[in-house]
Amino acid sequence: MSDALLTQLNQIIDPASDKGLADAGRLDGAVIDKGVATIVLKVDADDNPAELKAQIEVVARKLVGVERVRVITTIQRAQGAAPTPKSQSTAPRQAAADSPRPAKRIIAIAAGKGGVGKSTVAANLAAALSKQGLRVAILDADIYGPSIPRLFGLRDVKGLKKTDKGIEPAESHGVRVVSMGFLTKPDQPVVWRGPMVQGAIQQFLNEADWGNPDVLIIDMPPGTGDAQLAIAQTIAIDGAVIACTPQDLALDDARKAIGMFEKTHTPILGLIENMSVFLCPHCGEPSEIFGHGGARDEAEKIGVPFLGEIPLTIELRERSDSGHPVAFGEGPVADAFARAANAMLNSADEARKPAPEIAFSS
Repeated sequence: MSDALLTQLNQIIDPASDKGLADAGRLDGAVIDKGVATIVLKVDADDNPAELKAQIEVVARKLVGVERVRVITTIQRAQGAAPTPKSQSTAPRQAAADSPRPAKRIIAIAAGKGGVGKSTVAANLAAALSKQGLRVAILDADIYGPSIPRLFGLRDVKGLKKTDKGIEPAESHGVRVVSMGFLTKPDQPVVWRGPMVQGAIQQFLNEADWGNPDVLIIDMPPGTGDAQLAIAQTIAIDGAVIACTPQDLALDDARKAIGMFEKTHTPILGLIENMSVFLCPHCGEPSEIFGHGGARDEAEKIGVPFLGEIPLTIELRERSDSGHPVAFGEGPVADAFARAANAMLNSADEARKPAPEIAFSS
């Protein structure tokens, strides 16, 4: 943390304890990087976050070199409150269910590890749905390695504007996009602790002007950490799609991602096998360079839908690098994403249906 920033913020009196914010333990992070002061403020039900944020911005801007102030809020349990028993594993899901929904359907695209093309899958599923005429938005929740700006040709976006309606997403190809990549330089690492990551994702979800899209796709970071927990606790998503490659190594990690969503009572909408085969650009013959069929077999084994196979092609790589998702075009890969997107929506709609009542004969 920045000592100078902490000293400055300690001038603000915490209404609950009559101490400075730093002395009262209300700050979970306070850093200055390239002219931006980022403060993580712990709040509870008795706080007025808007008033505290306003005071923080005024005080932080007094420091030399601070050009912009970003305040992220995280929820803290009131003093004396009993911890939630481990057996009450549905509590985060229930709390999230009570939160306002920014979209008609909210679907997370996840993977147990990096390198399986999860962000490419997320971007092209969003593109496939947009091509069908649906209103689509995508949240790039991969705080440490945001890829969505490149995939949608938005690498020149500088910052995120805030209006009376909230954070204004960028837009590309008709898809509304919010990403940490808009707040950092391409070569600048995000060195944040867990609470700062959780706060940023919660702020993106709750404060962005999403425009009530038909579908909000959340591109999850790989693994099973703070970002996944923040989303599970913030909003009730309709379900998660697991992206993986056919090889056993990727499937091992995909099972961990599935286990994480099961613990938060999030439906698994299905598996997508990315890089299923490589299609030769010269002869069109498929090569199973990572094996084939592993995701389909795993889906059948655990009893979830298999949403489709996405082949690897030169065109897919080129269009991803240039910011023009291949799903907007024509051809076998675009068709594969269209089929997977439709299967995903069908699975999401099925997951939202109430369980059938069981009639007992007398």
